[in-house]
Amino acid sequence: MILTTYRKFKGDRLMPWGKATVVSGAKGYVFLSGNTATTEDYDPSTRRGGAVGDPVMQWRAILANIKADLEEVGSSLEHLIKLTFYVKGPFPDGGVLSSPNFRLDVMDEFFAEHCPKHCSYNNPPPSEVIGVAALAQPDLVIELVAIAALPD
Repeated sequence: MILTTYRKFKGDRLMPWGKATVVSGAKGYVFLSGNTATTEDYDPSTRRGGAVGDPVMQWRAILANIKADLEEVGSSLEHLIKLTFYVKGPFPDGGVLSSPNFRLDVMDEFFAEHCPKHCSYNNPPPSEVIGVAALAQPDLVIELVAIAALPD
């Protein structure tokens, strides 16, 4: 299987997301459901446990969940094709990227440790960032959806 990720540029400036991923020779694809920071001790009825109110902890938990889910079904972070970020406001400067809940730095730190291929400053998969007013539970601030290839 070959994954070729094309970088996204604005003029001569490299953007922190990819343009496209071309997959050839894959056995199949993995479409993960949305991942939120609902860790084992999370109780949505009491809003306790998990990573309540902490965007950094939520990002770390979600990325670890995605890594584990991909490995469980026979793929890995190395085979990521696309990420979708649903980021809950506030949006102080009017855009999703200005939200304190959008933590590209945490994602880069995670990928630097677990899969340097996909750091935003290196060769990230294509992605989209969508601002939302609410997620499934009021204390969740980020949800990630991942698509990966299933190696042959």
